[in-house]
Parts: sequence; structure tokens; C-alpha cells
Amino acid sequence: MSSAQDYIRQTAMESIAAKQAFLEQSIEGILKACEIISSSIQSGGKLLICGNGGSAADAQHMAAEMIGRMLIERNPLPALALTTDTSNITAIANDYSYEAIFEKQVQGLGNKGDVLLAISTSGNSKNVLRAVHAAKAKGMKIVSLTGGSGGELKAISDVNLNVALGKNSSRIQETHIFIAHSLVDVMDRFYLKG
Repeated sequence: MSSAQDYIRQTAMESIAAKQAFLEQSIEGILKACEIISSSIQSGGKLLICGNGGSAADAQHMAAEMIGRMLIERNPLPALALTTDTSNITAIANDYSYEAIFEKQVQGLGNKGDVLLAISTSGNSKNVLRAVHAAKAKGMKIVSLTGGSGGELKAISDVNLNVALGKNSSRIQETHIFIAHSLVDVMDRFYLKG
């Protein structure tokens, strides 16, 4: 690598390549996820979202786009990031374990017919996997965002949107935020009109 400029170009090209590869394989998956989430909302359900680190930020970002608005003015959509309540998170982690922080919230807040959007770049985050099992036990559908092989999460999701070409969490998350934006925008324009 000859310079910082070359490095920036290289990482930008990796990000573009990951998105292109994802789109070639996963447009139908995005539409299926839109269908599942929209159907839940239209039936009085809600979307719960969880993830760690940058994926926690993505969870909050998507919930904000749904509660507020993205590009189209409309009524708020029921979405809740399970990453924001520090009292809940720290109490659960202290009294049980960090692996239980999303599971307990799903058990308390999730209902049959709701959807859990589980985000894990590896697909192997234990607290996310435990949340998925709790959601399935309640009769919730699972949409997941993963990277690489998709890990354990890929196999236990109703719809898995996997960024297989992502070389690291940063490149995977750059596609994940595109997916989150696409889900909200496409639902607004084509699935939740009127």
C-alpha cells in the first residue's frame, strides 16, 4: 500500500464489491423481509431489533427511521431497538449474564406475530442467538442480517440477509445499513401504502 489515499480507495472498493455481490443474490430476500415485517405491522404487531456494537447503532438507526420517517411522510411504525435501555441492559447483565440482555427483553416485550430483526456480523453473537430462540418460542418471525458464512443465525432465521463478501465487520455493516434503509424505504413505498 503506497498511501492513505490508496487505502481509502481500496476500502471503498471493498464496500462497493460487498454491496454488489449482496444485491446479485439478495433482492428477493429484502422483499421477503419487507413482506414479513409489513404483514406483522398490518396485523397489529411490531418490530424488535437487536445487535451489538455497530449493529446496536444500526438497530437504533432503523427504529428511528420507522418511528420518525425516512423519505416519505407517514404515521409512525412500531419498532423498538433493544439496545437503548441502559437500566434494563445493565440490570439483566448484572443479575443474569450479558448473553441474556436481549433474550429477557424479547420475553417481556415480544408477542406472537411480532418480528425480531437480529443483527450479527458473524452470525454467532450469543446474546443475539438467545434472543432469536426466545422470539421463536413466542411465535415471532426472525429476519437476520449477517456476514461471512452467516454463522448459526443464518440457519435459524425465516429470512437471512447475508453479506457474504464482507471482509470485516466494517464492510459488512456498511451493507447492513443499506439493507436497513432499503427495508424501511421499500415498505413505505410498496408494502404499507395507505
